[in-house]
Amino acid sequence: MKLAKSLFLGSVAGLAAVAGAQAADLPVAKAAPVEYVRVCSTYGAGFFYIPGTETCLRVGGRVRAEFGYVEPNDREDDAIGFRARGRIQLDARTATAYGLLRTFVRFEMTRNTGVYGNDSTSPNVDQAFIQFGGLTAGRVVSMFDNSDLPTGHFGTLRFSDAPNVNLFAYTFSFGNGFSATLSAEEGRYGTLLGTALAEAGQRMPDVVANLKYAGTWGSFQVSGALHQQRSNVLTPVNTPGLDPILYGTIPDTEYGWAVTAQGSVNLPMLGAGDALWLAATYADGALGYLGFGTGAGVTSFGGLRTNINVVDAFIDAAGNIATGEGWSVAGGMRHYWTPTLRQNLFGSYADVSYDGTAVVNIDFNEWRVGTNLIWSPVAGLDLGVEVMYSRLESDTPVLFNGLLGDVDDAWEGRLRVQRDF
Repeated sequence: MKLAKSLFLGSVAGLAAVAGAQAADLPVAKAAPVEYVRVCSTYGAGFFYIPGTETCLRVGGRVRAEFGYVEPNDREDDAIGFRARGRIQLDARTATAYGLLRTFVRFEMTRNTGVYGNDSTSPNVDQAFIQFGGLTAGRVVSMFDNSDLPTGHFGTLRFSDAPNVNLFAYTFSFGNGFSATLSAEEGRYGTLLGTALAEAGQRMPDVVANLKYAGTWGSFQVSGALHQQRSNVLTPVNTPGLDPILYGTIPDTEYGWAVTAQGSVNLPMLGAGDALWLAATYADGALGYLGFGTGAGVTSFGGLRTNINVVDAFIDAAGNIATGEGWSVAGGMRHYWTPTLRQNLFGSYADVSYDGTAVVNIDFNEWRVGTNLIWSPVAGLDLGVEVMYSRLESDTPVLFNGLLGDVDDAWEGRLRVQRDF
């Protein structure tokens, strides 16, 4: 029995050795390495490395819901409206031997009803730009504006309130918070008005330059813009015996311009996060830099009650291009009552003149004042309510929604819920 048991155990051991040797000869598939997403802390919270690259990416966005009210003039006017806006954005940054390479894109979709714009849906490429060293190219906040201003208003104030434009710009950084920028930008409006109107094609972009300082106490910026005005109007030549159509002349090209000074001051002595801001702008032949579109009215909603044309230039009685002039001052203050409850007080005044040429243009002034209260119970969530009063006075009686007069005013209010992530 002992001999048989020894032979059996030896046979089992031999078979196991042979099987092990054969298994060692078989190919073994190695487990794929697991690539974890790494946090990128170089550019702030929310960035992570795109796997397999040295590019840091942040995904963000916003959802905004608003309810608005504005005083109606008659039963045909909407008094209320709703707005829903969704935003998604991507921010990709890579450190290179030449400096930071940044690509940013932001898409928005807005649905408006009532006073916001009568059942309209609008997709929008809000921003899309590349930054490489000092170069910025694409759609981004105009270099005419100080985007560091702690504004915080929901409605419209009359100043160049950081609009997004298409541009090519280069920024020179001098250190210690100082920088200067030279930019070629899309023109702002450039509308001409006259008895025989024919605006000529654009031949040059707006040229914008600024000098800026940003520090721990706040920021300050001075900027200037040059804006071309061209007309294709054939001005008659009042010479006896000559056909005015055949022997007319084209007005010479004119250039409008605008300058602004904008700044803010932090007020930690009042409370953490408190700040004061101010913007003053003067424009001649470039009234788009005052914050006007093609019209002026007393509300911020969807062009409602907008009855006065705002144009950069017009054809005068002599057949030449004459420019409109205007100036505006806007300012405000932000105060935190508690770490989660803040209030903004703000206002603006604007004055536009066309040298009394009331046949085609109206001289007017407009002022706005308002306040809001915003509660942020958790980070990224704002629950706010705002009220604003606006008043427009013209030098010549005009039709304000069917009523002849030289003064129009209105109250408006907004309720906003917004989440940023």
